[in-house]
Amino acid sequence: MKKLVAVALMLVLALSAFAVAEEAQVTSYEDFVAAEVGQLVTVETYVQANQSWWQDTITLYTQSPEGAYFLYSMPCSEEDAAKLVPGTKIRVTGRKAEWSGEVEISFDEDDREVGESVFEILEAEPFIAEPEDVTGLLGTEELAAMMNRKVAFRGMTVEPSTIEGDDTQYAFLYNWDGSGQEGANNDLYFNVSKDGTTYTFTVESYLTGEGSDVYEAVKALNVGDVVDLEGFLYWYNGANPHITAVTAAE
Repeated sequence: MKKLVAVALMLVLALSAFAVAEEAQVTSYEDFVAAEVGQLVTVETYVQANQSWWQDTITLYTQSPEGAYFLYSMPCSEEDAAKLVPGTKIRVTGRKAEWSGEVEISFDEDDREVGESVFEILEAEPFIAEPEDVTGLLGTEELAAMMNRKVAFRGMTVEPSTIEGDDTQYAFLYNWDGSGQEGANNDLYFNVSKDGTTYTFTVESYLTGEGSDVYEAVKALNVGDVVDLEGFLYWYNGANPHITAVTAAE
């Protein structure tokens, strides 16, 4: 009997130590930034928005009070995808990755096979990040430190966009090169300037597609309009925010 009790006690201690070790594996945002590309990481973060669920994967915009993580094509059932509402806390394991400057967490096939790339919904008070005004960081190296966060740009002037071989000045384009068309739920690209420098922003159709408030607001823009913008600071060979709100500047 004493032997059974001793074995049981050892098992409890072992499990407790395992739980502590598992907890210690959670990566801080600072350590995530310092990690090598390709390194397996486990982070705790909060869902802020998601692109459309497709073929058992979902792409999430997430943020914690310390920093933000873009989770690209995370394995997820449709049932679980419905639970990932804004504010939900999750623990997720994947690999730090970089694509055209965008730093993200990705999930490769080898990891999926051995069960390393997984997520867990955690019990916690919801957290919704407030947009941080980064207008003053445009054109600076410091802007990259805000990558993937919910951000705001104030007092931006809409500049003309053009299509090769077409002299028309458009307030926005369907697709980056104007190859899309109305009604096809293409991404929207538009140019805005601040202090003489022009930047290209995007309405990502998988995030906020045709019929959404921001999609229709961008379609209603005119060259010369001055607007305030909010969105997620995605990166593609430089800052390429995915815009989620457009309002007339005050």
